[in-house]
Amino acid sequence: MSYDVIVIGSGPGGYVCAIKAAQLGLKIAVIEKRATFGGTCLNIGCIPSKALLHASEMFAHASHGMESLGVEFSGVKLNLEKMMAHKDAVVKANVDGVAYLFKKNKIDAFQGTGKVLGQGRVQVTADSGETQVLEAKNIVIATGSDVAGIPGVKVDIDEKVIISSTGGIALDKVPERLIVVGGGVIGLELGSVWNRLGAKVTVVEYLDMILGGMDGEVSRQFQRMLAKQGMEFKLGAKVTCVEKTADGAKVTFEPVKGGDAQTLEADAVLVATGRKAFTDNLGLADAGVALDNRGRVEIDENFRTNVAGIYAIGDVVKGPMLAHKAEDEGVAVAEIMAGQHGHVNYNAIPGVVYTQPEVASVGKTEEELKAAGIAYKAGKFPFTANGRARAMETTEGFVKVLADAATDRVLGVHIVGFGAGEMIHEATVLMEFGGSSEDLGRTTHAHPTMSEAVKEAALATFFKPIHI
Repeated sequence: MSYDVIVIGSGPGGYVCAIKAAQLGLKIAVIEKRATFGGTCLNIGCIPSKALLHASEMFAHASHGMESLGVEFSGVKLNLEKMMAHKDAVVKANVDGVAYLFKKNKIDAFQGTGKVLGQGRVQVTADSGETQVLEAKNIVIATGSDVAGIPGVKVDIDEKVIISSTGGIALDKVPERLIVVGGGVIGLELGSVWNRLGAKVTVVEYLDMILGGMDGEVSRQFQRMLAKQGMEFKLGAKVTCVEKTADGAKVTFEPVKGGDAQTLEADAVLVATGRKAFTDNLGLADAGVALDNRGRVEIDENFRTNVAGIYAIGDVVKGPMLAHKAEDEGVAVAEIMAGQHGHVNYNAIPGVVYTQPEVASVGKTEEELKAAGIAYKAGKFPFTANGRARAMETTEGFVKVLADAATDRVLGVHIVGFGAGEMIHEATVLMEFGGSSEDLGRTTHAHPTMSEAVKEAALATFFKPIHI
């Protein structure tokens, strides 16, 4: 069968690319190895983890967060089976939604593993072993990423005791003790879930800060907030061994700067040390598709590989491993293949940590601006001075705006607080249009809202805030 475009992978990048290309009048085929569409994100990543984050937050709030509001509960108990059923229902609704969108847009879907045979040809191998070859003018590799493991350490992940994020959303009981290897987004989100549900959580992180790459002030304050919630941190720690024991598992680590090794035992260990591009068995080497030194598909500014007619997007290429980055690349490459001018602004891609409070960021950090020698000014505003935050008892955190010292153009915005993941988008829109802190500070914000703190931080950047 012949198509305009064959997309390998139906995660956020792949399915959005397919739908957009179909909307632009192209004939599309999608190859997906799973039984359901949506990739890691919808099946075992973003969506199920957010369902558990929300449900566990509600449990924690009902257990000990509402007395001061005059709402009193007694006998609050956890039904983990029902919580997991909620997660599964959310996943099903989302993956079924993608299947519906494929039918609506007349996209042909093939269940099986895709292998690039060369320019314009892809082999699909079904679970039964049956193969067929599809042909197309263009091929888009959107195969996403997989668990990276711990560099230099052999870890046998069984998804029961030693688990990845996949097992981290599917435990059948709350572990008394949970060690999280990795203090990044995945580790802190899933660590928060099980901490709220009663586990004693210890995070072991190689760097001397959590959320490496995010703004340093944000990281430090956020760590203190998580510590207040009961999470413990071992920073600057290099893990040398993770292994099962008779009663669970243990993790051995040593100071990065040198010193004696230490071993912690737990009922479960979550390995959350990041992800790596998934290119296994795609036939890329035989097809002549070049990879970089980190195993990612090399592309140019138009998502083209070194082989004509083969493109790549999402986690399998350079850049932040974010579903929305993959989606935007999917739209852009679809437009390019349709003869238009697709583009992604990588300076305005927000990132969110869906803990409580949330952490959200877009643009440059202070550390990045200093390293680049860019003169900037910073304005901050705490939620303790925000009326809506006081009313909701969500006063933890702050908003920070970073702007060019000469032009006032906003270069970065960082938020720690309730609803940060929603508030970050006005900053993203502002940066997309090259706006200034004065533009943001002079824009009317409804009162009382948490978002007024964003306005106040902008006011603090170009002049002075009103409410502090």
